[in-house]
Amino acid sequence: MRPVVSYALICLFFVFILRSIYSLYGIFQAPACNKNEVCYKSYLNAKPKLDLYVFVSDNSKSGNFDQVFQVLGFDYTSPFEKEVTIDVPKTVRNNGSLFVHTILLPDSLKLVETTLNDLTKAPESTYIKNRLTKYTIPVSATFNLLKETSTKQLVKPVSHLRSRYSIIMCTETLSIPHSDIPVEIIRHLRINNKRQFMPIVQQDVLNMRLRDLVEITPDAKRMNFTFSYTPASFGKMRFLLQIEATLHQFLKLGFTEKDLDEVKGVFADTNLYLLCATLCIGSIHLLLDFLSFKNDISFWKSQTSMAGLSTRTVLWRAFSQTIVFLYLLDEGTSLLVLVPSGIATLIEFWKVSKVFKTSLSWKGLKFNSNRTETSEEKRTREYDEECMRYLSYILYPLCVGAAIYSLLYQPHKSWYSWTINSLVNGVYAFGFLFMLPQLFINYRLKSVAALPWRAFTYRAFNTFIDDIFAFIITMPTAHRVACFRDDVVFLVYLYQRWLYPVDKTRTDDITGEVVPGGVEEVKKEK
Repeated sequence: MRPVVSYALICLFFVFILRSIYSLYGIFQAPACNKNEVCYKSYLNAKPKLDLYVFVSDNSKSGNFDQVFQVLGFDYTSPFEKEVTIDVPKTVRNNGSLFVHTILLPDSLKLVETTLNDLTKAPESTYIKNRLTKYTIPVSATFNLLKETSTKQLVKPVSHLRSRYSIIMCTETLSIPHSDIPVEIIRHLRINNKRQFMPIVQQDVLNMRLRDLVEITPDAKRMNFTFSYTPASFGKMRFLLQIEATLHQFLKLGFTEKDLDEVKGVFADTNLYLLCATLCIGSIHLLLDFLSFKNDISFWKSQTSMAGLSTRTVLWRAFSQTIVFLYLLDEGTSLLVLVPSGIATLIEFWKVSKVFKTSLSWKGLKFNSNRTETSEEKRTREYDEECMRYLSYILYPLCVGAAIYSLLYQPHKSWYSWTINSLVNGVYAFGFLFMLPQLFINYRLKSVAALPWRAFTYRAFNTFIDDIFAFIITMPTAHRVACFRDDVVFLVYLYQRWLYPVDKTRTDDITGEVVPGGVEEVKKEK
């Protein structure tokens, strides 16, 4: 009954993914306008000539608006970029705000006055205003722990200039039916007396990243930013507006700006087909993570013997997973990486409790010390100790040497940061050595029957998916390299799986029951 339920859930999961991809595809399809139906045509259908004006102001209520540039006869069908140098007002240098104003209007108006007030009141003009600055905490200063005794503590947010400001405008030839206007477009429609909707212009939030923020210092009197314009289809505009609304909801749910910036990178740097592939691969990754955790827990829940399993490898995985989690937390990495790491850490500690036969009760933590070690477990323990003795000659000097080098020659935010970085560098650089005891035990026993192969198979597939996400999701370089290290270990395990004959008397990974008829089948094979 249990496999049937699992297969049904997996099928429903893939149906959900296909439905999501189909919905994403539907966003990029403009609604059709049928005959005898009230429709609104785009003002740009007639290919009018437009002029572009850009102003900046320190405060929208001060009345001080500086025109930074203008483009007469603006070609709105082609991407456009211009580097702009602006004077930074004293109020902005004192942690104030800066606004950017963008106006598009027909060049046939030939206005005498080109002040912001006159341009925005002109007929058939399109106007948007956004902040050109953002309050955020500067990057923490690092220092050499042995040479400096104090550090500059900047805990208050200060003004940062967006070194890249992007806008996007829908330039597709459109005719939208009155009865089928997409929800996200309604509030951006401005209809004139000719039943035309004016150009839909929006700030391109996906191309405005945290990496583009530049701190405004008290002595920064002139600074540069790049004004970027991109024409877009109706579908891309809808997609952008939906993503913007979703990001605001994420902020209310407790996600940080850094988390949202990672999401922006996934959407902004990929086309539609790669985006659908990323969505599909990411969903499969989550499914395999769930199945891996589920089967790993099932295996260790029914495990009563440590014969053929390396105790030190289990302890090492718990320790290393904890260090990796603390490192990712200290680096402020994306929740897409942090949450699975936290779940894996809890599972590894639970496996340690199974190894030492501990039980939790109202009286505290108890260890089952009355259990007698079997001969198979004794052989496994001896092989485990033998391998670790050899590894200690290489591992410990390398880790200590790397930590001392980091302390002497590299800057750190604090002693805690140095400790975590030293430990995690040891985990990433030399951690694969702690996987060798299990390989060594497999080699000496000439068997891989004790391993949780179902959970291991799911985890192995995920290592290849991690290789793909290593180039998509922002993460520390050491964590990215570690993804490829796991591939090598996986291939060695696969070789051992092929090399050693399968012991058909072993217990099933999930149920813990002996496979029927196993002894006779083994004899026949011999």
